[in-house]
Amino acid sequence: MDINEPKIEPDQILLLKDEYFCPDNICIVTGAASGIGRATAVAAAANNLLVVGLDINEQEAKKTKEMVRQAGGQMVFIKTDLCKDEEIEHAVAETAKLGTIKYLANIAGIQHIDSVENFPMEKYDLMQQLMLRAPFYLSKLAIGHMKKSSDATGVIGNMASIHAHICTVNKPVYNITKFGLRALSQSISAEGQGKIRSFTVSTGFVKTALALNQIPAQARQRGITREDVVTNVMMGKSRIKEIMSPIDVANLFIFGFSRFSRYLIGGDMLFDGGVVLTY
Repeated sequence: MDINEPKIEPDQILLLKDEYFCPDNICIVTGAASGIGRATAVAAAANNLLVVGLDINEQEAKKTKEMVRQAGGQMVFIKTDLCKDEEIEHAVAETAKLGTIKYLANIAGIQHIDSVENFPMEKYDLMQQLMLRAPFYLSKLAIGHMKKSSDATGVIGNMASIHAHICTVNKPVYNITKFGLRALSQSISAEGQGKIRSFTVSTGFVKTALALNQIPAQARQRGITREDVVTNVMMGKSRIKEIMSPIDVANLFIFGFSRFSRYLIGGDMLFDGGVVLTY
């Protein structure tokens, strides 16, 4: 079974008029070399923001830069291992030289399918470092720059999941990190006085390598075919049976960053095809 990430067409990108959406303002996007991170980089750049993409995969990031260019935008890539504090610090410091840090999209993530009983602790540590500690540290550093901007405002979006609402089997650490990102967004917002906002985006499965690569492992764990994983596990509880596209998720980040979301303070955008609330 092969489901490729869909191409991003110009008419699929949400374009919003916002005085802060300008090349002087920067949107940092983690995981910019693929999937939702790539799509968010393209969408932010198409909305006139200067994008700084962070990822460890330089080769794929070059493809994102080309997609950004084709969308009429600009992206600077800084190769960054988000599990190393000094590289995070370097990335934020270099970004601050380019303009005003106004937006941060914490999207980078990985997955490991296993039960609590059998979960490798080295994989636990890696996922915690990449998917919870790195967003916290990036937020910590970015907030300082946001407060130094002309009006001391900024927005941080965190990529959560339906697994920030419900826990499914064999994804314990993914569940933990996604619940944690909701707590991080709410904590930032509680301290932000309405000027530094944060929110989460929670979706079901999205057509990314991260999701598609889960299919064989899920099939083995559950003792079913790969086709059954897609139909009955991935989309089984969704009222819409088509797997979401990365650009659909990226558009939620753009809306969350925009002036139209000024009351989105610590909230979660649950766009999951009805999985959680119509279960």
